[in-house]
Amino acid sequence: MADAQTTHAEHRFPCDTCGSDLRFDPGDHQLICDHCGNIEQIESAGPWKGSITELDFRQAVAHRLADEDIEETRVNTCPNCGAQTEFDPDIHAAECPFCATPVVTDTGAHRHIKPRGLLPFELDEKRARGALVGWLGGLWFAPNGLTDYARKGRKMNGIYVPYWTFDADTKSQYTGQRGTHYYETKTVMRDGKRQQVRVRKTRWRRVSGRVARFFDDVLVLASRSLPKTYTDGLEPWDLSALEPYKPEYLAGFRAEGYQVELTDGFDEARAFMDRMIRRDVKYDIGGDDQRIGSVETDVHDVTFKHILLPIWLAAYKYRGKTYRFVVNGRTGRVQGERPYSAWKIAFAVVIGLILALIAGFVIANSQ
Repeated sequence: MADAQTTHAEHRFPCDTCGSDLRFDPGDHQLICDHCGNIEQIESAGPWKGSITELDFRQAVAHRLADEDIEETRVNTCPNCGAQTEFDPDIHAAECPFCATPVVTDTGAHRHIKPRGLLPFELDEKRARGALVGWLGGLWFAPNGLTDYARKGRKMNGIYVPYWTFDADTKSQYTGQRGTHYYETKTVMRDGKRQQVRVRKTRWRRVSGRVARFFDDVLVLASRSLPKTYTDGLEPWDLSALEPYKPEYLAGFRAEGYQVELTDGFDEARAFMDRMIRRDVKYDIGGDDQRIGSVETDVHDVTFKHILLPIWLAAYKYRGKTYRFVVNGRTGRVQGERPYSAWKIAFAVVIGLILALIAGFVIANSQ
């Protein structure tokens, strides 16, 4: 968005003791060296914690953000699912963490709005795998082989997935109708007899008014690499625990570049806002029933921020099919493709038929 040249983000932190790469340790919120065991603390956010600065939406759309709000990272685009993930400069071949497709990394750079905050990982890979295996084990008709493969299979990938959040102040004028129910007694014929019944009717009256609402942190997924049903199923996210963005939190993890542009993200946020405003209008109209004629909304003071949320990702190719699962890196909540075992289903059908035949035989004999 800015014209000035920016440097590549490395997200690598050498150990002061042995020079190996440090990684962020989920839960303890510190950097650790797997080679020598050295531990380094992440500098505290201090007074900035909990007060992450929002960016002006209009300034961003007009390409007038400050240079420090823009960064450039080396990314690779998967030819299968389109995911854009960051890779270290010395990696030239890898596997897409979203769909397990082998890819050859390129030297392309992605220029984008810098993240303002993130939720650090709380679960390590072992706990995330345990949550996934437990979820698979609780599914009816899931293949045992896939559960075993997930338990013993390849390492899961820790990915920071991009999101937008939007704040906006709205004021809306509306017209509509308020419905009030009343009842009339009528005589009807039933089974050759006259009966009196109460019939509900609605009396409508025109109304108009105003409603106002401030929207805070409307969350919009900025990735197209995973089905939205998966990521929506990982909610809620405790956005009050957001930390100001520090590259140290990314040490040992990957970060996905956003694929949903800022304006498209705001369109989705605006659709959510409009639904909430219509709900407010119905509440303001009152009565027993409501009809909305028109709603004119003034949206102003729109701000946003680019944030990263932690997800453990597993993509397994099992018997020719790829299964993808995601685990909330904070809560352990799991979502993914529902696997079925054909032989388990067939066995259940056979058992059901046998039980039905036995029940029929018992009933026939008893009669």
